Amino acid sequence: MKGATIFFLFILLTTTGCKRQNQTADDLITVDVTKNSFPKKELILQDFMDVEYIPLETNEEFINQGCVDAIGEKYIIVTNYRDDGDIFVYDRSGKAIRKINRKGQGGEEYISCRSVILDEENEELFINDNYAKKIRVYDLEGNFKRSLNQKSEKNSSYLDMFDYDEENLICYDKFNYEIPFLLVSKQDGSITKEIKIPFKEKKLFHIVLRQPDGVVIASAGPGLYNSIIPFEGNWILLEASSDTIYTLMPDYSLHPFIVRTPPIHTMAPEVFVILKLISDRYYFMESVKNVYDFSKEEGFPRTYFVYDTQEKDFFRYIIYNGDYSYKKEFYMSMLTPINSKGELWATINAFELCRDYKKEKLKGKLKEVAATLGEDDNRVIMLVKHRK
Repeated sequence: MKGATIFFLFILLTTTGCKRQNQTADDLITVDVTKNSFPKKELILQDFMDVEYIPLETNEEFINQGCVDAIGEKYIIVTNYRDDGDIFVYDRSGKAIRKINRKGQGGEEYISCRSVILDEENEELFINDNYAKKIRVYDLEGNFKRSLNQKSEKNSSYLDMFDYDEENLICYDKFNYEIPFLLVSKQDGSITKEIKIPFKEKKLFHIVLRQPDGVVIASAGPGLYNSIIPFEGNWILLEASSDTIYTLMPDYSLHPFIVRTPPIHTMAPEVFVILKLISDRYYFMESVKNVYDFSKEEGFPRTYFVYDTQEKDFFRYIIYNGDYSYKKEFYMSMLTPINSKGELWATINAFELCRDYKKEKLKGKLKEVAATLGEDDNRVIMLVKHRK
């Protein structure tokens, strides 16, 4: 995900457990956020997730920075991090189909392209035009179809968007202090369902530097994260202001996923956490303290940890990519949810793969892909999928 400066919200989960969707109230795990010391565990990614590599075709028209916005059954949508308006449409194997750019000031154009949501069934692209507070809809040829207004309140902004069902998008409105999670009509942008997460007071994860008169002169945040995480056909919703992470079920009911203590509103500074990957066995997280030193330009110290649902305990961890012949560390911070199936993506530079291929440091499918690459080719998508 990419876009304008974002105020970030997080929830902290640390210590002794997590809750599955079918757990009872007696099984619900309370997480003590003051504990951060864990034993160490080494893991191989391919031992608990499936991994697919997709090389993106490179030609004169298709040179990009490899920001993956959507991966469906038939199409892959890629943009550039610099938000130049280019949208690259590939087929599922990575073969180039067409490049679209409708950036501009006109009524059928987008000012910004924060993210692109793919609706494969209707062959539509939903562009999150964050600056204009619009969602622009195009077909896969780049033809304009309609424009949807984002919610009209002051400072309203959809931070996260996913394709929810045939009729709706699911969105997270970062500046909505009461009901930030919304189902939004694909046809007219109207709110079809408000999803209320209980919390005592709104907490924003960022640091603001103000002049004596209150004027903001600088702000800082720790980085991007996802407040909406697809998992096993449902949706995990992270609201930093709440002491509970919930799973949104198909009937719109909210099931507690994890409960934290002490309450977030009692902490100063707050400590928050991001969920990065949820597998059948492991839940990977990052805890972050809400502090920043503007004079040193550093802050937001974080801890990386995982909960093992079999051992029922938390661990520090190191993950290795099993498609390397040596211990190649893989960082969970690289992964981003990409579709409603709960798949996640990262990318690998072609020149790095070419280098490791020549040194015979690759194996399996990754070695096969690297053998076809040139050093100046587009990045290779690493698609991390749940085991079937």
